[in-house]
Amino acid sequence: MQAIISRSKPMGSITPPASKSMMQRACAAALLHTGKTIINNYGTSDDDKAALQIIQNLGAHVRHSKDSIEITSHGINPVSDTIHCGESGLSARMFIPIAALYHQPITITGEGSLMNRPMDALTTILPQLGVLVISNNAMLPVTVKGPMHVADIEIDGAMSSQFLTGMLMAYAFAAKEKTTISVKNLNSKPYVDMTVDMLRQYGKRIEHDNYTSFTIVPQAALHDDISITLEADMSAAANFVVANALTGGGIEITGLNENSLQADKAIMQVVNPKRNAFVFDATDSPDTIPLLAVYAGACNGQSKIGGMSRLVHKESNRAESTVALLGKLGVSFVLDGDVLTVTGIQHFNSCEADSYNDHRIAMAAAIAALYADGDVVINNAEAVAKSYPHFFKDLAALGVKCNLKYE
Repeated sequence: MQAIISRSKPMGSITPPASKSMMQRACAAALLHTGKTIINNYGTSDDDKAALQIIQNLGAHVRHSKDSIEITSHGINPVSDTIHCGESGLSARMFIPIAALYHQPITITGEGSLMNRPMDALTTILPQLGVLVISNNAMLPVTVKGPMHVADIEIDGAMSSQFLTGMLMAYAFAAKEKTTISVKNLNSKPYVDMTVDMLRQYGKRIEHDNYTSFTIVPQAALHDDISITLEADMSAAANFVVANALTGGGIEITGLNENSLQADKAIMQVVNPKRNAFVFDATDSPDTIPLLAVYAGACNGQSKIGGMSRLVHKESNRAESTVALLGKLGVSFVLDGDVLTVTGIQHFNSCEADSYNDHRIAMAAAIAALYADGDVVINNAEAVAKSYPHFFKDLAALGVKCNLKYE
């Protein structure tokens, strides 16, 4: 799909979709919980759909209603020996350890760029816990055969906190005695906070020592029905935050939780109507970087964004695709190691840009069009479905001219 976005001043009210990070974690916990989970305001992105299909393949029963889904589970009882994660890195890295709790082989696979994303933190650790692991050079497909023997371990969190999230999910429901996961070089700490909080809602207790170790303290299993209401996705909301800054502010964003644990709420600290140049370390919120780069391109002066090294293993090499977009827009930049320096300009160039099949790049390009001197054409714009299927529909509802062309 090709999206042609014209310069516009969006006006109106918007409620972003449900947090896909929370949705996927809720699905995993609902599978491991013995009983019923009600998820209100559930997500419908491609990643959310993948997580729902995974837990059904692993034995959960899912029933949809208009505003909620009901998940009933008695633990892992697979109806298939293969689970498909789509392009979701979180689902892959979370469900590999969960699948390893089971005593028969389960293969975890996916598609697209996910097949090239490293899983080595798990393929190294799980054999230490008695799990048979077969992988494609530490990438998908990965086959695991448990049962996992829960024990104290150490994990490297430099590449992604998703590996730790997967181990915490599995350990929280499987540990019979106090067990500790030691962690070095942990990035994206807010995402781990989100995992711990989700498990808390299922009666699980996890303590951490300044994010260097996480101790699972077993609790009596809950058999009560669990009801979870997902908050709006801060990553999706960030698009409209930046849109307001670029156009003078006409969008009311509703459904946000001011006390959210979502990492991407950090963008609220940076973006402002005066478009002042800024310095911001996005190491813990790397998904904000494409939008922050676009915003920086409209700021007064020179801005610096840290955390670029976190972008290599995303749906695209997002460091490269972000600066490629800036180049198309006519924005001057210097990428030096982990830091991107961006010099703001008066308006962006009309251009044709590629999404690189990356939802974050597609959405950042669309928001950039609001500050351009002509149309911005986005190729492979269907990538937005990974996290925000109705993104262009919502933009159009705010008065943005969106011309979508389907091949």
